[in-house]
Amino acid sequence: MARQLSRRKFVVYSLAASTLTVAAPLGCDAATAEGAEPTAAATRTPSDVLVTGTDGEMLVLEVTKANKVVVRLPRVEVGQGVTTAVAMMIAEELDARLVDVAIPLADARTKGNQFTGGSSSVSSLYGPARELAALARAKLVTAAARRWNLPARSLRTRNTKVIAPDGRSATFGSLTASAARIRRPAVSSKPKPASRHRVIGKPTTRIDARDIVTGKAKYAGDLAVAGAKPTVVVRPPTLGGKLVSVDSRVARAMPGVHAVVKVAGGVAVVAESFHHAFRARDALRITWAPGPLVSLSDAAIRSRLRAAVPRLGDPPRGSTQTEGEFEFAFVSHAPMEVLTAVADVRANRAEIWFSSQTPMDARASIASAVGLPESKVKVHVMRGGGSFGRRLNHDAAIEAALISKAARRPVKLMWSRADDIRHGRMRPASHHRIRASHARGRVVAFTHATASVSESYEGQGLSAQGSAQGPAQGRVTPAVARAAGPLPSDSGLYNFGRVSGDSGSVELAIPLGAWRSVDSGTMRTAEEIVVDEVARSLGKDPVAFRRTTLRDKAVKAVLDKVADAGDWGRTLPAGQAQGVAVHEEYGSCVACLVEIDAADPKNPRVTKVVMAADVGTAVNPRGLEAQLMGTAIDGISTVLQAGLHIDRGAVRESSYADFHYARQRHAPLSFEAHIMPSRREPGGAGELGVPAAAGAVANAYARATGTKPRRFPLNF
Repeated sequence: MARQLSRRKFVVYSLAASTLTVAAPLGCDAATAEGAEPTAAATRTPSDVLVTGTDGEMLVLEVTKANKVVVRLPRVEVGQGVTTAVAMMIAEELDARLVDVAIPLADARTKGNQFTGGSSSVSSLYGPARELAALARAKLVTAAARRWNLPARSLRTRNTKVIAPDGRSATFGSLTASAARIRRPAVSSKPKPASRHRVIGKPTTRIDARDIVTGKAKYAGDLAVAGAKPTVVVRPPTLGGKLVSVDSRVARAMPGVHAVVKVAGGVAVVAESFHHAFRARDALRITWAPGPLVSLSDAAIRSRLRAAVPRLGDPPRGSTQTEGEFEFAFVSHAPMEVLTAVADVRANRAEIWFSSQTPMDARASIASAVGLPESKVKVHVMRGGGSFGRRLNHDAAIEAALISKAARRPVKLMWSRADDIRHGRMRPASHHRIRASHARGRVVAFTHATASVSESYEGQGLSAQGSAQGPAQGRVTPAVARAAGPLPSDSGLYNFGRVSGDSGSVELAIPLGAWRSVDSGTMRTAEEIVVDEVARSLGKDPVAFRRTTLRDKAVKAVLDKVADAGDWGRTLPAGQAQGVAVHEEYGSCVACLVEIDAADPKNPRVTKVVMAADVGTAVNPRGLEAQLMGTAIDGISTVLQAGLHIDRGAVRESSYADFHYARQRHAPLSFEAHIMPSRREPGGAGELGVPAAAGAVANAYARATGTKPRRFPLNF
């Protein structure tokens, strides 16, 4: 099991069990931010399916006697619909009813890949899940053939049953014990070709939709762990502020208060209810020392970032320049469900319940924090009410564990909205300098230099998460210049000649985290604005210009789709305009067309969004449409109105009241999503649409107002 396996070749295992239980190993290498798949391959032989393994290493499928198909998923559901997508893959290959497939979340394991991020979940699970279900189906058919003494090839499967030519049927559950003993199936265990798919590719309602709207779905805050008491923390007014003294006498004497304990981030109150905890928290009398950024505000941060952007170098001789500098503010993740963690830490063991995109790393960090071996720490992964990258970090879970240890009792810690916005992770602020050099009607060189805030710690250097030291996958890459001739380019979305870039950073003690689409949400937005401005300077239509310069046919196809569906170029009233942008990443591509009403430039309203995406095989087109709709809202928010200010070392915003994410009244009146047909294996989709949506909103605003937007969000 130490072998690393590629996505295209898997070894599927049968586990020793009283019911049919099969497993497929998942890659163990999840170290990169993009969740890259391991590259080594293993050759499958008939005997490989006889090897046994453990749940800790694998994607495991079990058929229960109650005729349920259960797959313990080594990913987290945070609203992106991964449980539905995997259930569809399993139902497809097993010919099971979707209602008979259950996808509980796996606890933190000791081996394997439990990383949820980088838009990698569907693409990394597509092969293993289908291989797994195909083998299970082959064994069930073989078991039925032996029971009925019929040729296995004469049987078929449907609705979680095996059916004989004469009409007899047997549920999978009634066959599971005998199927578990089968060593070599009598029929093929290969997954179906795409031409036979009846579930994959069909728009499907989420399998957990009813549970979510009826309250049956459980989040960390819904848990009733024995003895776990509601807990909140009072935090310093500035980032990184230190506790000097605390007078807790009044708070401790209040009814319902169980404990008041000091923690690294402040002072925790454990009480009978959150009402009691918040009242006692407000009664604490605390003296704080200011944090290290107390002399710093937005203007100074922007100035430092501007100075940290590397020099662009000299443009090609005889070329004309289109240039721009762009500023992007800090942005909070602000998931709808605030951070919550339940922790029960004892002298010799610990048990934690919370929503985590990195549960294996979380367990290691929690174990280190409370001084226990990892083997003594159990992490239960809960569904999350949104994430957008926030749950890659596990600061709330570590804090809950430390409070539980200090209070000597189980706790249910909840960060308030203000806690997370003012002291939680955020997208780093950045500054971009772009120059497009054009001659004879085309771009011959394109340079994009950037500087971003990087998180620093006292004596520890940069954090592993949140630093922005250089371009990431799918963005502008350092020059790979050829000696002869500037065209075509060696890298980049467009045929823009010599594509180059460099990056700098400003180290600040600000908690940072990977925000949906990571660097692409700012990098591509700035680039797409410049592409529009180049087209304008050359006297060309923005869509026509992109068509002649895009390098990939699939990107051209999604651009053509939104231009056609969105009626690009139609006449609009004064103060209204269309904008367009494209993006390519995660083995997928997307285009977005936006219409905006900016007759009042200070209160613009996006009225229409049309998006088209090519993600390879779209397992659940309805889920993909929801993802694209969400990215449209992200683009509207971060371009027009949502950001965080730093005032004298403190985050000014504290709730949705002043962190102005798009509300219902800001949503487009019309939204269309077009999914391009494809037989390719799935690419990534969860983060894909953010850069295109943001770029299209910015370009629409620029055309509607006749301005050149440079600072985002615009209301800053």
